[in-house]
Amino acid sequence: MACFQLILLLLCSILVIASGNDIGRNLPIISFDEGYSHLFGDDNLVVLRDGKSVHLSLDERTGSGFMSHDLYLNGLFSASIKLPSDYTAGVVVAFYMSNGDMYDKNHDEIDFEFLGNIRGKEWRVQTNVYGNGSTSVGREERYNLWFDPSEDFHQYSILWTEDHIIFYVDEVAIREIAKEKAMGGDFPSKPMSLYATIWDGSDWATNGGKYRVNYKYAPFVAQFSNLILHGCAVDPTNNPLKCENSPTPRSINRSITPPQRLKMESFRKKHMTYSYCYDRTRYKSLMTECVINDQEAERLMRFDPVTFGGGKHHHGRRRRHHHGQTLATSF
Repeated sequence: MACFQLILLLLCSILVIASGNDIGRNLPIISFDEGYSHLFGDDNLVVLRDGKSVHLSLDERTGSGFMSHDLYLNGLFSASIKLPSDYTAGVVVAFYMSNGDMYDKNHDEIDFEFLGNIRGKEWRVQTNVYGNGSTSVGREERYNLWFDPSEDFHQYSILWTEDHIIFYVDEVAIREIAKEKAMGGDFPSKPMSLYATIWDGSDWATNGGKYRVNYKYAPFVAQFSNLILHGCAVDPTNNPLKCENSPTPRSINRSITPPQRLKMESFRKKHMTYSYCYDRTRYKSLMTECVINDQEAERLMRFDPVTFGGGKHHHGRRRRHHHGQTLATSF
């Protein structure tokens, strides 16, 4: 019996690993000039000789960033990123989709944000989603990672379809957002551009602004490679919207397989440190689209009984804008 159980465990492990290799596999990696434009930062943005790798720097003068040429309505958007090392408190690296430059009052947004920390403390990853200008309702989640993201490149991906959004770190799905009637218009549904930026978030990024960017350690350099833009590129002036290209749906795994879901649940149990669904201080009643996982709730309660137990607690909620790009609320 013990031997049979061991074999079954090994088979399940192989299935999990195999099922995780589909995201972004065999999709074209495009050059920077082919897919992106310089957004801000002057010479703080450097395209390497291979034409496919980019360094974004933050120093006393400015941060930097780039954006996609096209707007997209659904697709897979991905990059390998290596974050700055050593003291990075207050530094924010963002990899996200937004249409805030087109829809000032009712923009959509899908965020990966990487929040720096003091020496000896790990980077934190935050995901967030806004739809139709729903900036008063933050849907943040925050996580620690199982590796040091400043030691090597890791792949971060956003899969956005008409009915769900999945965030991936390497081949691990870490969050899924399904389009629910309860969300109303809060699910992103308008064409968006892809952005990557590095900037000074001293007022909120690390312990609510307690630790600020120390430019003694500048420049802070975020490295990007393996840039993937695989989606439905559209011209927003056309009505109805129609793909200008024809990505092959079969080239993207558009859903989470059972083994991937087990891996996602394991990640969330071990590494999630904040979720809006469990924040009893910020939201007195449960958000209608939230589905409570008892194990997640118990772990978060132990992690922060004030926030996730409904006691009194101060949150420095701020909504920041940088170079015309709306960025997610943090705590």
